[in-house]
Amino acid sequence: MSAIYNFCAGPAMLPQAVMQKAQREFIDWNGLGVSVMEISHRSKEFIALTKQAESTLRELMAIPDNYHVLFMHGGGRGQFTNVVTNFLGDNGRALYLTTGQWSRSAIQEARRIAGDQQIDEINIVETVNGLQQVTLPDLHSLDNDYRYVHYCANETVDGIEVFDSIDSPWPVVADLSSTIMSHNIDVSRFGLIYAGAQKNIGPSGLSIVIVRDDMLSLPSLVQSSIMDYKITKDNDSMFNTPPTYAWYLAAEVFEWLKSIGGIDAVEKVNQQKADLLYACIDSNPFYKNGVAKVNRSRMNVTFQLVDDSLDAKFLAQAEAAGLVALKGHRIVGGMRASIYNAMPIEGVQKLVAFMNEFAKQNS
Repeated sequence: MSAIYNFCAGPAMLPQAVMQKAQREFIDWNGLGVSVMEISHRSKEFIALTKQAESTLRELMAIPDNYHVLFMHGGGRGQFTNVVTNFLGDNGRALYLTTGQWSRSAIQEARRIAGDQQIDEINIVETVNGLQQVTLPDLHSLDNDYRYVHYCANETVDGIEVFDSIDSPWPVVADLSSTIMSHNIDVSRFGLIYAGAQKNIGPSGLSIVIVRDDMLSLPSLVQSSIMDYKITKDNDSMFNTPPTYAWYLAAEVFEWLKSIGGIDAVEKVNQQKADLLYACIDSNPFYKNGVAKVNRSRMNVTFQLVDDSLDAKFLAQAEAAGLVALKGHRIVGGMRASIYNAMPIEGVQKLVAFMNEFAKQNS
């Protein structure tokens, strides 16, 4: 059977080596004769796993000592709520920068919880020469005082990525769900980072929160204890039973990433994959992309066929060729190739070869 390359935006493919190890260990983990899903999350064996997972993640991302790493429920969307309830007590205000679908969803949730009077918004995407481009605002010129500034670094639906650091007089809160560990960042520039697991970390249902110690002293709203950052920190992410199998797989992904050379190594491959696919789109009049080159996502490459009547044919033939989940998000249509860390460059090479052949046969 020929290889299947899964371009799904999330839940996304996991590294093959991790899946193979998980398969071997599924019913006998660490020689215990049972699955990691079947043991107590408070057992010494599982506690050792969690400590190693955090240690490896800290090493990979060079997380400073004054930051806490939390493994939480609810995925990335759950953090839309948690950020508000943890930080906007006593009528605090927050500023949201919007770049696409997910940042808009975050602000909708923030306003639902805190109300319009506590949430301000700046849309930082504009159309320049017919292409969508991010223009960062001068936040130092604003008069209001904010508890935090929130943005989404990579919009999976729109194929827009913000590569520049946000220069802010207030703590920066970043949704890195689809870009975490895809390239190096300076964690110390953020007050809080969160990421749903199902793109570059592991299966859905788990989220990673990296929060600076001083953020935990901000006044909070009334909230569920299992979503309270301070309670989660004080209980080593085990105030209640965590998603243990997702945590196990995340730990294995961290070890896999370390084994292939860490974030430096995977960043180089991610750049090569993106360059290869965008070069195909740009060099062939059969395809088009609507994002300015400076903001083209390296994780989610969106593109359209100039003749969209061929969309169904393209998708059917791509799937027959072992290239699956290329249909674009229902909001924007077209195509989307999600090429997270686990996607090997061979998958992108096969996609490019298919795209070139399809264009040749249908021009």
